[in-house]
Amino acid sequence: MGREVIAAASERDDCEVALAVNRTPVDPVEGVAVADADDLPRLLADAGHTVDVLVDFSGPDSSVEYVAAAADAGVACVVGTTGFDATQAAAIDDAAGSVPVLRASNFSRGIAALRRAVREAAASLPGYDVEVTETHHDGKVDAPSGTALTLVDDIEAARPGLTERVHGREGDAPRDAGEIGVHARRAGDVAGEHEVLFAGDENVLELTHRAGSRRVFAAGALDAAVWLAGRDAGAYDFTEVLE
Repeated sequence: MGREVIAAASERDDCEVALAVNRTPVDPVEGVAVADADDLPRLLADAGHTVDVLVDFSGPDSSVEYVAAAADAGVACVVGTTGFDATQAAAIDDAAGSVPVLRASNFSRGIAALRRAVREAAASLPGYDVEVTETHHDGKVDAPSGTALTLVDDIEAARPGLTERVHGREGDAPRDAGEIGVHARRAGDVAGEHEVLFAGDENVLELTHRAGSRRVFAAGALDAAVWLAGRDAGAYDFTEVLE
């Protein structure tokens, strides 16, 4: 994702990559040198006011460190990392007390439309069984994906009676009335696929989003970064960017 963000930024006139960091040594990307992640606090301090927004697609531990460094430097943060535990998520959210922070599980405009459709369907189809399935490349670490969990949150908000999340099935496993089935698949180089299934009596509705490449997420993250730059400290949502 870091490579995709840099590549997407190189094609835009409204943003420029000032610096990049990574945990392990990598060659320059699109002519941008990639520094050691441990140097990020110093790099941000040396850059002064030339860095407006940090865009983070790393891992939970790294993300907490990067956002803390950005907050200390007065730099806004766009966070696309997922898989946070409660303590890590709280640390990211706490940074919003000093800088603008926008954290999203997915930066695809199509996913934003899917979420709206899922909320409406969940509210309009009482009593229907619901299953959420996501598929990602075989190197993705967290499961289910952050986007899948966001969709489940949306469904639970629209249908308060659905309170049990069942991850996969094995053996004798008939449905309970209050459950949502959640399934994660890891295969090949799939950029991201999410499907929500609503099934009732002789009625089945399937809502699916497929990302053709990671570039779509990079583009959305840069839209968020441009929108976030210069705003007041606080926590923001990607839906605000789209609106």
